[in-house]
Amino acid sequence: MIPEATQRLRSAAPLLSKAASLNDARLFGVQPRRHLNVSSRRAGKINHRPPPRDRVEIPGLEAVTYADRMHYVPGLSKPVFPRWEMGHKDPRFYRSPPHRDMALHRDEPCYVFHQRSSILEGVRQALWLTKTKLTPGLPPQLLALAESSANQIADQDERVQNAINHACFWETTEAEPKECNSSTLVHNLLQLCSSLQAGRPALGRRMLAEKYSVTASWSRGEDLFQVRGQNGLLLSSAWPLPPLADRQEVEETANHELETFYPVAPTIDLQTTHLYNPSENATGFRNDYPYPHAHTLYFLDGVDRRCRLRPPQLRAKMIMFCFANALARARGHAPPEGPAPPLERPVCVQAVGTDGQTFQFVFFQLNTTELTNHSGVKNQVWLEEDVPLYDSARLRPLMRRKEVMVPAGLIGYRPETFRKFLSLYLHGAQ
Repeated sequence: MIPEATQRLRSAAPLLSKAASLNDARLFGVQPRRHLNVSSRRAGKINHRPPPRDRVEIPGLEAVTYADRMHYVPGLSKPVFPRWEMGHKDPRFYRSPPHRDMALHRDEPCYVFHQRSSILEGVRQALWLTKTKLTPGLPPQLLALAESSANQIADQDERVQNAINHACFWETTEAEPKECNSSTLVHNLLQLCSSLQAGRPALGRRMLAEKYSVTASWSRGEDLFQVRGQNGLLLSSAWPLPPLADRQEVEETANHELETFYPVAPTIDLQTTHLYNPSENATGFRNDYPYPHAHTLYFLDGVDRRCRLRPPQLRAKMIMFCFANALARARGHAPPEGPAPPLERPVCVQAVGTDGQTFQFVFFQLNTTELTNHSGVKNQVWLEEDVPLYDSARLRPLMRRKEVMVPAGLIGYRPETFRKFLSLYLHGAQ
């Protein structure tokens, strides 16, 4: 009997120690740990829908269904009714035909650049796709427009700083705003620039459009490319922009060699589609629109938080959409017939891109619409990269170990950045 009692005590020792630990945990106010077993078959089970059963049709035999009884009957087949055709079109019940049966279907693919495209090679890839020669910086004759005293705004620096404070601090309800609202900032700066309309009546012959769509089609080698989509704000004018390069400079671009990025394909990161119109070119406006000429495109990076572009990709997007607006304007709505010679009057489009702090400036000049081969006259683009409007704008100072690293408020305002913004706005209003 003694060995049997000892064996029972030994088997009960783990249970006694566990009970003691639970009592101690309750005594000191500590909740005991619960161990849940998830190895059960019912734990975490996902009820998958069974795949649809294949309907077997036997020649010469007709399936017996419960269509006449108007209710489900076990053992009888499910009836198949013909599709009901309505007498009118209802978009809620529209079923698109297969891609192969659509009128716009083509066997050759088309590579599309849209507003959310982020190409790998950035500006280099955009220059190859548009057959363009790059010139760093904006030309002096364009920057000189804002240096004249007649083109200065009263209390210009103070009003620009108030516009920045409005976009960064005064508009938001957040306790610590993380970034400046680029849309509000651009609209405030455009409102300041439009105050010069009293001295320049030509500024009144412009219109600001939002959410317009542009489409341009062209061929490079054996591939077909298109630019589609919305790019942001468009400032259009009743008169076209004057070109920056004269005829001699345009002819000298024929000696320029386009930079390649082999082994990366030029079509990388572009959307591929087989549904397209190969000769579609549309500016987004009717032919009788009183402001048909694209003047300046404004790209607001950060407004769509689902699509944030890095600076190289943003600059490439600006070049692509400037080219698309110029090409659609040059070709119109009719496709060109045969090889196109260099344009007698180049089509020019400007662009400004910002994330609320750093600005990018682009001036694009379309010299030719012959884009298939690599030889001949090239298009031209002037690019000013990463120009900050201010260093920092914080509602509260940045503290590190009780030391102010970055003070609160607007710090490091750069007046020359707004002068470049104003120069592009005044261009073409002489």
